[in-house]
Amino acid sequence: MRRVVQAVPIVGVLWLATVGPAAADEVLFLNGDRLTGKIVQAAAGKLKIKTETAGEVLVDLAKVRTFSTDDPIVIRLGDTTVITSKATAGPDGTIAAVTVPGAAPHPVALKDVTQINPPPPKWTGTVSANGLVTTGNSRTTTIGIAADAVRRAERDRITLGAGYLYGRQRNPSTGTDETTVDSMFGFAKYDYFLVKKLYLYGSVRAERDRIADLDLRLVPSIGLGYQWFEGPTFNLSSEAGLAWIYEDYRHRDSTSHFGARLAYHVDYKPHDVLLLFHNLEWLPSFADPVGDYNLNADAGLRATIVGRLFSEVKVELRHDSTPAPGRDKNDVRYLMAIGYSF
Repeated sequence: MRRVVQAVPIVGVLWLATVGPAAADEVLFLNGDRLTGKIVQAAAGKLKIKTETAGEVLVDLAKVRTFSTDDPIVIRLGDTTVITSKATAGPDGTIAAVTVPGAAPHPVALKDVTQINPPPPKWTGTVSANGLVTTGNSRTTTIGIAADAVRRAERDRITLGAGYLYGRQRNPSTGTDETTVDSMFGFAKYDYFLVKKLYLYGSVRAERDRIADLDLRLVPSIGLGYQWFEGPTFNLSSEAGLAWIYEDYRHRDSTSHFGARLAYHVDYKPHDVLLLFHNLEWLPSFADPVGDYNLNADAGLRATIVGRLFSEVKVELRHDSTPAPGRDKNDVRYLMAIGYSF
């Protein structure tokens, strides 16, 4: 019995020696302090560490001398270089990481680290609705819905959009209801960034406007774009490419031609609750760029009401230099909408 009792502490010591201390990342600061825990991520010059005692701690990466990790982390250097590696402590202002698969760890300057464990790309966008109903001497009904979504990653961007607008009005002389608005569109675009600002794009837009006698206008396009500015308060991009324009009218033969596509987008956020935006797209035919072209433009402002709820005022211009017989070249719409952003 005594031998069994004496064996218990020995077994316990051996078990503790086998288990060892709990794994943890370690951050060493310039002032000599140390912090252990789990490195969660880094962005905008801030390093986030999850500790057992203090929870998540946010520190300045500029105040870090070096750090080490027990598991591989994703490290972004500059704008385009991404590596996945464990980090080991290095001389002041550096860590050691495997920058090339299969190679030995190499010194990496902390000043070159722009992100650690960047979050996966997420979709952002809006859904909005507008409407007008009148009764009495004037009986009208107009409703509209629109949605857009963007997914921005490091090397590419996906943009989607769709909308529908419908309206009816009762003729007071005949008492019959007439459709005054019936249009819809869908849009998809993919951008691949060759470098930080220059990108290749491919897009397709389809639209229908029964009042303009248009059953289908299909515009696929490819070309180059340049992101002049990209940030939380100001964005500006321009594009130039080749487009194919197919138009199918209800009472006219369908037509198709190749042309150019020139476009730009700009938005500006002067305040947290206010966004100004403007888009323009010009599609001139190669055969007759002055006499045969389409021009699409919009401009407006969006104001936050509360949380993600917003109001929007926008004017749209659709110009077709060769419309269907008996139809105007210009369609101008003034829209007020309520929407939700995500």
